[in-house]
Parts: sequence; C-alpha cells; structure tokens
Amino acid sequence: MAWADHLPIVPVVLPLATGALVLLIDERRRALKGLISLVSLSVLLLAALALIRSVDAPEAYVYRLGDWPAPFGIVLVADRLSAMMVLLAAILGMAALLFSLARWHRAGPRFHVLLQFLLMGLNGAFLTGDLFNLFVFFELFLAASYGLALHASGPARVRASLHYIIVNLTASLLFLIGASLLYAVAGTLNMADLALRAAHTAPADRVLFEIGAAILAIVFLVKAGMWPLCFWLPSTYAAAPPPVAAMFAILSKVGVYAVLRVWLLLFGAGSGASAGFGAAVLVYGGLATLTFGVIGVLASQHLTHVAGFSLLVSAGTLLAAIGAGQAAVTGAALYYLVVSTLAVSALYMLIELVERSRGPGADVLAVTAEAFGDVDAEPEPAEEIGLAIPGAMALLGLSFGACALLLAGLPPLSGFVAKFALLSALLQADSVAVSAWIMLVLLTLSGLAATIAMGRSGVRIFWASHQANVPRVRLIEMAPVALLLALCIALTLQAGPAMRYLQDAANTLHTPQQYIQEVLGAR
Repeated sequence: MAWADHLPIVPVVLPLATGALVLLIDERRRALKGLISLVSLSVLLLAALALIRSVDAPEAYVYRLGDWPAPFGIVLVADRLSAMMVLLAAILGMAALLFSLARWHRAGPRFHVLLQFLLMGLNGAFLTGDLFNLFVFFELFLAASYGLALHASGPARVRASLHYIIVNLTASLLFLIGASLLYAVAGTLNMADLALRAAHTAPADRVLFEIGAAILAIVFLVKAGMWPLCFWLPSTYAAAPPPVAAMFAILSKVGVYAVLRVWLLLFGAGSGASAGFGAAVLVYGGLATLTFGVIGVLASQHLTHVAGFSLLVSAGTLLAAIGAGQAAVTGAALYYLVVSTLAVSALYMLIELVERSRGPGADVLAVTAEAFGDVDAEPEPAEEIGLAIPGAMALLGLSFGACALLLAGLPPLSGFVAKFALLSALLQADSVAVSAWIMLVLLTLSGLAATIAMGRSGVRIFWASHQANVPRVRLIEMAPVALLLALCIALTLQAGPAMRYLQDAANTLHTPQQYIQEVLGAR
C-alpha cells in the first residue's frame, strides 16, 4: 500500500501519538509542548486537506484495521462529509492552540495532552464505521473535554462543568442501552450492515429496533443541544476558558453529524417500513431549539451567553433542515454548519480580547446585567499580557462586526449565503410544508435577534464606554480570530465550489446504497 492509502488513520493516530509524547514531557516545559502540538496540528491540517482531496468522489474510502473485512472487523470510512468534519476540527484545533499559547496553556496542567486527545476522539467519531467505536470515540473526546472544561479551575467553572459531566455521563449510559437494543435485534453494530438489516427487520422486532434507535437519538440530541436537552450548554461554554470554548463549538456539531449519518442510513428512503422514522421529532424539535435560541440570544446580557445561544440557533436550524429529508436542503445545511461553527468559534476568542478594553467595574455598572444575574460571574485573572498592537481597537471592532454579520446572516458574508441557500432549497420543493414557513420566520427572527444582541454589546464596548482602555492584544491571539474570519470570507468568495462539494456530500448521504456496498464489499 502507498502511504496515501493510510490517510484515513492519520487523523486518529497522529493526535494519539502527540498526546502520548507531550504527556511524557515535564509540565514546566510548556514551550516545548506547545511547539510539538503546533507541528502535530500543522501535519494534521495537511493530512485533512489531502483527505478532502482524495475523497472528492462518489466512492467512500474504506480503511480496514487489521485487514479484517466489515462487518466483523473495524473499519474507518472517509467520505466527503467525514473528511470535511475532520478538516473543520483540525482548523478549530489550530486556532485554539495558537490562542492558548499566549497564556491559557499555562493556566492549568495537561492542556496540550487534553487538546490532542480531544482531537483524536473527534476525528475517530467522524471516521468510524460502526456504532461501538462511535461510542468509544465519544467517550474519548468527552473525557478530554471534561478536563478542558475544568482547565484553570474556579468555582463558576467547576459548577458549570459538573453539570456538563453529569449530563454527558447519563447520555453515555443511554448510548450503551440504545446500542445494545439495536445489536439484540440486528446482530451487528456496523452502520452499513445495520442499515442493510434495518430494511428487512421482522415486524415483530421492529418496535424494539425503533426503541433502540430512539434511545440512541436522545444521546445524539443531547450532544447536539436540542431543546429541552440543552440547558447545560450556554453556561458550560460561557464558563470554559476562551480557547476551550472555541474548540467546544464543534462538539454540538458532533451530535448533528451523528444524527445525519445514522438517521439517513437507518431511516432513509430505502429503509422499508421504518423510512422517515423520527423525522417529525427532528423538524419540530429543531424549530423549538431555534425558538429557544432566539429568545436566549435576546435575553443574554453577556457576550459568552450570546455565543452559546447562537450555537443553539445553529443546532436547531441544522436539525430542522435534516428532518426535512431533502438532499438540496441538507447540502445547504452543511454549508451553514461550517460557517456557523467558524463564526461562533471566532466569537468565543474575540470576546476575551474586546472585553480587555472595558474599564474596571463595567459589569457592575451594567444594571441590566445585574438583573439577569451575571454579577456572580467569575472574574478572570488579571495577568497581562503583551504589547498593544497598532490599531488594536479598530481591528477588534472590524472582527466584531464581521462576527455580528455572520451570526445574523446579513450580506455580504457567508452567513447570508448559508441562510439564503437553506431557505431557497426549502421553498423550492413542489409542496412547501408548514414547518418550512415556520423555519423561514424563525431564521429571520434569529438574524434580527443576533443583530440586536451584538449591536447592543458592540455599542457598549466600542462606542458608549467612557472607561474604555486600549486593549493589549498579542498577534498570536489575534491571528486565530483573523484566520477563522478569513475562512468565512473565503467561503463567501468560493461559495460555488464549496456548495458543489457539500451538495455532492448530501446527495451521497441521501442515497446510502453505495456507501453500504463499499463498506461491506471492501477488500
């Protein structure tokens, strides 16, 4: 085999090896750890780009571990969707690492180890071809995320992280129950084999099969942040250190990815009597999440909560779009997934930088913030921090404006392209469903809510504050924010090729027969 044939395993093995290596290095040598992580993530980015290029074809790339064929052996399956998610994780990992090198990687132990193991779990979850290993990789990235959520400690962070840990441990238990029920009925956990057998499940076993799938769906929806399973998300992410929260922006998308992958395989158009099972839950649950997110964005008095509820808005939009069951809508939703994740991740890092310009006691003077209970928010350490870069305030203001445009979905950036493509696909159907009109209204309101919330915070930070200080920002902190926003601009300029790639990915998802044949017939 040529070295390129091993590309699908690289995103899993490389972070694992890097994490093990930096674990052996004394914790006081953080500069060396950071350098190793930086080199590793650069290689991971190159590998993800090579993977994207190699899988841009109708055929999925099936990698058999130990050369055992599916469904008995473990297989990694790289197709357009999984390659895109691996690249997205690598980009966010690089951005979070660069931002943390300014100071956050010194705020607690094992930051680089946990970041590498988080990436390994994420990449494995995107690439695995069976439910058992999906569970294993879920546990790996969750275990790493528990450590990262508690990084730098503090009472508010510990309190929010405990909620996060308890919710996810409960979800992990449900994952085992759901997977066990599916195995009891079908005798396999390989997703391609499971899809093949789902269409021929005996009527007497179908109820048990659907119960197992429903329990599994609860787990995925907890990760995705669907209402009412999302109460933990905004406060946990708000309490996390900024580079960690920026990396966590992709965690909710893991749940969306799992729903997309498993639901379209098991309950797609060719799934017999179970075809479309749970579609109404996805659509109306997504719309409820979208509504909750819009209300949360409007009610939030702190930017970290605005970012958290914006994640719920994107999760609700994606779930409702997936539930529509149309390939054109799914393709537009994938574009929206990429843009919204990059924008929220950039915002989490930007918040810390822009708030350095606020004078001491600014939060106390914000009466409305007190009314919403933000006065007990944990103050961050006053340690600081590099040289002021020229025009820092203008640069931060431009970045803040770009984030606001992206989250609101206003022209001319890719947030607008994403929402326009999504609504256009929904309304082009022969028969437009009521849910599509509701979604149109809610998406419009979400843009209005984001504009109000970001505008209100922007005026307070950049315009109306009489106690503003010139923020001291390092280039290494500003660079990852600029990188993520530049990618959003690039997605605007290259919307055609990006949309073509993602539409091809969606078409493959909605016709899974080829995926099934390639996984089960791989030699």
